[in-house]
Amino acid sequence: QVQLVESGGGLVQAGGSLRLACAASGRTFTGNSMGWFRQAPGKEREVVAIISWSGGTTFYTDSVKGRFAISRDSAKNTVYLQMNSLKPEDTAVYYCAARTDLGLFTTPRAFHYWGQGTQVTVSS
Repeated sequence: QVQLVESGGGLVQAGGSLRLACAASGRTFTGNSMGWFRQAPGKEREVVAIISWSGGTTFYTDSVKGRFAISRDSAKNTVYLQMNSLKPEDTAVYYCAARTDLGLFTTPRAFHYWGQGTQVTVSS
């Protein structure tokens, strides 16, 4: 059974930092991109950051550029999201996702496996 398990969410003050981790089990995602999405109450799920299998290609949504960094440890089958200079508008449930096909995509429907989500709350 394939599972993606997120950790590292929590409550932080504006300007603070959090590091999310997503550990995959049940299969490896060799050659596949992985990423982070988020969903705030009453809003659609949106892409935050995507990373290729090699880590050589990344994508960030405009609102997090320069503040967030995505990375992966393929040997550990784990992807990370370092979030710095957090803002109240970053408050959301953050989801890890993985593709099973080649290519780097940024739409939620292009991803085949999802974690259960971890809550990130940024207070002002």
